[in-house]
Amino acid sequence: MHATNIAQQLQDLRDDDYAAFQRKLIPNINPASIIGIRTPQLRQLAKLLSKDENIHVFLQALPHSTFEENQLHSFIISDIRDYIHCLEEVNLFLPHVDNWATCDQLSPKVFRKHHAELISSIRQWLRSRHEYTVRFGIGMLLEHYLDCDFSPAHLSLVTSVRRNEYYIRMMQAWYLATALAKQYDATISCLQSAGLDKWVHNKAIQKAIESRRITDEKKQYLKTLKR
Repeated sequence: MHATNIAQQLQDLRDDDYAAFQRKLIPNINPASIIGIRTPQLRQLAKLLSKDENIHVFLQALPHSTFEENQLHSFIISDIRDYIHCLEEVNLFLPHVDNWATCDQLSPKVFRKHHAELISSIRQWLRSRHEYTVRFGIGMLLEHYLDCDFSPAHLSLVTSVRRNEYYIRMMQAWYLATALAKQYDATISCLQSAGLDKWVHNKAIQKAIESRRITDEKKQYLKTLKR
C-alpha cells in the first residue's frame, strides 16, 4: 500500500457540495485541502485500511496534503488496540494536526483501559507549544476523567492553561461546562474564585446554561457569576 493510492481512493469519494459546506466550518485551513467526504465514508475506509499490513506507509507519510487524509489518519489511530503503539502514533501525528475537527476526531478507544498511565501523557500535551496538542490534552481529560476517575487536580490542569488561541480556550470552556454537569460541587469553585480568563469563564457559563444536564436552579446561580 502507498499513500498515493489512498489519496486516489479519497478523490474517488469527493463531493464538491459537501466540501463547500465543510470549508465554512473549518475556516483556518487551506480551502483547497478539503476534498469533501462524509465522516461515515471515511470511517468505513479507515476500518478497511486498518487491516492492511502496510498501513504504516500511510501513517508515516506526514504531513498529509488534504484534510481527509488527516481525518483518515485519526480514525486509523483511534482503532489501534495496543496502548503503547497507539500512544506512539498519537505523538507522531499530533504536531501535524492543524484544525479542530481532526483534533476532536482523534479518540483512541484503547485509552479507556489505561487512565492511570494516560494522565502523564496528558500533562505533557498540555505543556506543548502546539495549539491542537493542547486542545487534544484537554479533550482527553473531558472524555476520560469526568466520571469515576475524576480528581479536582484535573480541573487545575485545565484552568492553569493560559493560552490565547481560540480553539484551546473553547475546549477549556467545553470542559468546564461538562464538568459542571458531571462534577458540579468541585467545579463551581473554579468559577466562584474569579481566577479564570474572563472569556473562558463566561463561555463556560454560557455552555452550561445551554446544557440539559444542569438544573434550572443551578443555571440561575451560574448567571450571577458572569463577569
